[in-house]
Amino acid sequence: MTPFPGRTRRPLSPEAAAIVAAMPRLTRRTLLGTTAAAATGLALAACAPPEPPAPGGKATIDLPEDLSDQEKIINWSNWTAYLDVNEKTKKYPTLEGFMKETGIKVTYSEDIDDNDTYFAKVGPQLRAGQSIDRDLFTLTDWMAARVIREQLCQPLELAQMPNVVSNLLQPLKDVPFDPGRNYSVTWQSGFAGIGYNKNKVGRELKTLDDLWADDLKGRIVVLSEYRDTAALVMQAQGVDITSGWGKTEFENALAYIEEKIDEGYIRKVKGNSYMEDLTSGNALAGITWSGDIFILAYDTGDPSWTFAIPESGATLWSDNLMVPITSTHRRNAQQLIDYYYEPSVAAEVAAYVNYVCPVEGAQAEMEKIDPELAQSPWIFPTADFISENNIQAIRSLEPDEDSEFADMWSSRVMGN
Repeated sequence: MTPFPGRTRRPLSPEAAAIVAAMPRLTRRTLLGTTAAAATGLALAACAPPEPPAPGGKATIDLPEDLSDQEKIINWSNWTAYLDVNEKTKKYPTLEGFMKETGIKVTYSEDIDDNDTYFAKVGPQLRAGQSIDRDLFTLTDWMAARVIREQLCQPLELAQMPNVVSNLLQPLKDVPFDPGRNYSVTWQSGFAGIGYNKNKVGRELKTLDDLWADDLKGRIVVLSEYRDTAALVMQAQGVDITSGWGKTEFENALAYIEEKIDEGYIRKVKGNSYMEDLTSGNALAGITWSGDIFILAYDTGDPSWTFAIPESGATLWSDNLMVPITSTHRRNAQQLIDYYYEPSVAAEVAAYVNYVCPVEGAQAEMEKIDPELAQSPWIFPTADFISENNIQAIRSLEPDEDSEFADMWSSRVMGN
């Protein structure tokens, strides 16, 4: 079957459309401080996803019976601050719209702090064919590749997902780690770079070296996702992270990070919970993800929180929606995925999370919400923006490299 044949997208029901139309506009444009040139389309083609690890892994586990017709439920695991939320009601407006439209109850859990810790928890159960009480989880490209390789996720029925078929941006439709998008669909993409409080720091931070100032000692956080932290260090050391690097370059990056930990500059190496240190003021800067800093600015009411791409470059990544092999509600989950590929819904999410939106037509819908935000390169980057800022997707690792580098990172950095 030819992947993603043209189809007419499924519009929102009148009930769901009414809910979406009535949602508070959770835009963060006034806190972004950007005057970037107009973005004419997502530029992920300039940084295509890396090649997948070599084939191999577990034997196929029989798919469980799908109970979607009888049980109108979905349990979804996601990262922190990754969905539009009404701070007063603590409800998720677009999710409320989906539940109203479909009658499916969604239990939404912000329980992914980083890929490794989450998969260490659920992977053994999935390999044993045991339920993890989840119907949907959101994993970064390299972890999605591992899950697909180990056959721990269910195939998606694209014929049942017309919005995805029509609206997934072209560069994301046939990624190397999941040709034809049979097992995964992009949720959001983003950048790793420097996040900091400009007023409290008192100056701009433009390079990784700028983080290692005496007045910031002990107030720096860095990501536990080594494909971001170590990759940014390698870029600063002159390495092309898209190809041509191996154990030597990785060890050089680890030695640099170890040095900054030992010298007392780095306070913590953390997953998504690094936001707690920034929110509390225990940390003022660090290696962070782009959308998190815009969320922090909004949540704290402090527009001086700033995200910057280091002069040496930044990383680009995508997170993907996937159905675990043991889920008994795949078709319900597919409905949810397809709902979030309706451009008006995708724009509502993007206006809140400020990550790179993977949905064709969302930029036009964003114009209706906030015309200036529709030009943000953090949400709709151009090819020029990607190229001029040396934004790169780190190359994929072979399984043996993946294991070796993860062990090195765990023992030498996470063990500190």
